[in-house]
Order: sequence, then structure tokens, then C-alpha cells
Amino acid sequence: MAIRTEELLMNIGPQHPSTHGVLRVVVKVDGEIIVDAEPVVGYLHRGTEKLAEDLQYTQIIPYTDRLDYLASMINNHAIVGAVEKAMDLEVPERAEHLRVIVAELQRIASHLVFFGTYLLDLGAMSPFLYVFAEREKIIDLFNRLCGARLTFNYMRVGGVKWDTPEGWVEEAKQFVQHLKKQMDMYHELVTGNEIFLNRVKGIGKFDTETAINFAMSGINLRSTGFNWDLRKNKPYSIYDRFDFDVVVGENGDCYDRYMCHLKEIEQSLRIVEQALDQIPEGPVMGKVPKILRVPAGEYYSAVEGARGELGVYIVSEGKDKPYRLKFRRPSFVNLQLLPKLLVGQSMSNLIAILGAVDIVLGEVDA
Repeated sequence: MAIRTEELLMNIGPQHPSTHGVLRVVVKVDGEIIVDAEPVVGYLHRGTEKLAEDLQYTQIIPYTDRLDYLASMINNHAIVGAVEKAMDLEVPERAEHLRVIVAELQRIASHLVFFGTYLLDLGAMSPFLYVFAEREKIIDLFNRLCGARLTFNYMRVGGVKWDTPEGWVEEAKQFVQHLKKQMDMYHELVTGNEIFLNRVKGIGKFDTETAINFAMSGINLRSTGFNWDLRKNKPYSIYDRFDFDVVVGENGDCYDRYMCHLKEIEQSLRIVEQALDQIPEGPVMGKVPKILRVPAGEYYSAVEGARGELGVYIVSEGKDKPYRLKFRRPSFVNLQLLPKLLVGQSMSNLIAILGAVDIVLGEVDA
């Protein structure tokens, strides 16, 4: 006698299922197997792009802090870089070095949060405590630099708001050396753990063609073996002066995405170390008009965000405010693949797959 089953519709959320923010996933299951999944977003929607139409360009910067709020410094870099490119403004050397330093420290802090929360979602408590202790050191550095601990607002069109306080560069150098030593401990603690490997190896797998068809970027794309990083392939700021490797995976599964995060921390440490050693003296703000008016036209600029290509598209009518501003938010783009990844998987793999895609809902719901 055949076993009779019925499909069941389940709501995962709206809550925090392995995400930074509020997400709902409507899942259709047949027994334990997922046959359909639909992400429902919008719970954090702030209307940032629409609000930008009534804001001067400098006033838009604090709104970017709240998009991917685990990578605020990088978001700052995206918007100021776009305006500078459109207006052909020159940024002082010291400011460029400081931008790279804080952007890469921010990338490290973001990846540490991924590492800790991902392992917490899979049932491991200790890694979360370790990495947040390390992240706290970066937050302290940023707090001294700009007076904030999460939504950092440091970069300005033409440079940065302030120079470093006394002793800051030396403290940053000490942190780099400290974290370099800690990375071996993280691998020893987690990477070889059999339970962890069984949860992530071969799970949530996709290939390069799929990633490109879904316009994915960042670690989600590189985990498939595709070598693409804007810092290397389309260098901006002064990234072309530094020696670092683009980290790529092989299989495009959850394990590869995990490994890419850890290895990218090591590469970011290399960049920060070089930038700290090479940082010159000089001003931190260039010559910028009192009122910023982007010439009429359409402009696009992008940086390598913590989660992929973070782009800024500006339509200007030559006024002090954009006619239209659009962010290419990697978390939003990468989330599109989730239904395809979940179909055919067991419910127990849902959080492992979702967590490895590494989205921040503030960026999804701009």
C-alpha cells in the first residue's frame, strides 16, 4: 500500500532565521522535503532611494549607513565615490589610504559576524563569542575615528571627515598582527569539525553559470570558482597599489562560501597592513565646492561590498539633489537564488543554505 502524503504550506518567519533583519520565507513542503519557497521581504523598508531625491548629496551619506549596517564604511565609500566620479573630484592621498583601511577593516568585521552567526545558527556557541571579541576591537578603532559603533559616518565627498587621533595607526597595526595569529585558531575550532562539515559540504550548491544568470556577485559568485572582484578587475580608489589575492572556491556550496569568508579576512588583513605602512602625511579633504551639483547626466559607480557589487546609479539634472538615485544592493540580488537552492532540500538544510548566502535585510529592503 502506497504512503499518502500532502503538501503543507509553512511560514518561516517573519523573524530572524539566520539573517540580519526580518525575513519571511513561505515554504511548501512534502514531508521533510521543500518543493517550493518564496522569500517575502519589505519588513525593514526605509525608502532610502526615494528619500535621496529630496536630499543634498552630502545628506545622503548617513542613509547609506543603514543599508548593509554590518558594512557601513563600505556603503559610505560607494556613495562618495559615485559623486566624485561624476564631478571629477580629486581625493588627497592620505584620505584614500584611510578609506581603504577602514573599508577593509569593515569587511573583516562583517565577515567575522558571518562566521559567528552562521556557526550559531548551526548549533555552535563558542565561535560566536570569540569573533565578537575580535570585532569589538575593530568597533573600538572606528569609535575613536568617527564616534559611532554601528552606523559609521566617516567618509565625505572629497575625502574623510577627520584625520586619525593620536596613536590610532599604531593600534590598528597591533590589531592586524593579533587577528593574523587568531585565524589559525578559528580554522582549528571549526573548519575540521566533522559535524560542521556534514552540515555544509555539498549543501546549497550552484555553478558559475547559474550565479551569472542570477547576477550574483561577491563571495556567492567567487565560491563557484569564478575569479571576479572589483578591487582587482575594475580597480577603484587605490586598490591597484596593494598586493592581495582574490579568493575563489571550487564547488559553490555552503562550505566554499564559509571558506571564502575566512580567507577574505586574511586577504583584507594584508591590504590593511600595506595601507598602514604606506599611509602618507597630508590633508584628508580635497577641494570641494560648498554646494555639490553633479553635472546633468547618468552615472554609475560600484565598489566591492562585503556581500558583492554595491553600485550607485545617479540621474542628475545638474542640481544639488539627484533626480533619481538607485543602489545596486548585492544582498537583494543574491537573495533571488534562494528558492532555487531550497527546492529538493530537507527542512533541516534551510537555515544552513540561507545563512551561507549571507544577506543583510537592511540592504535588501532599501
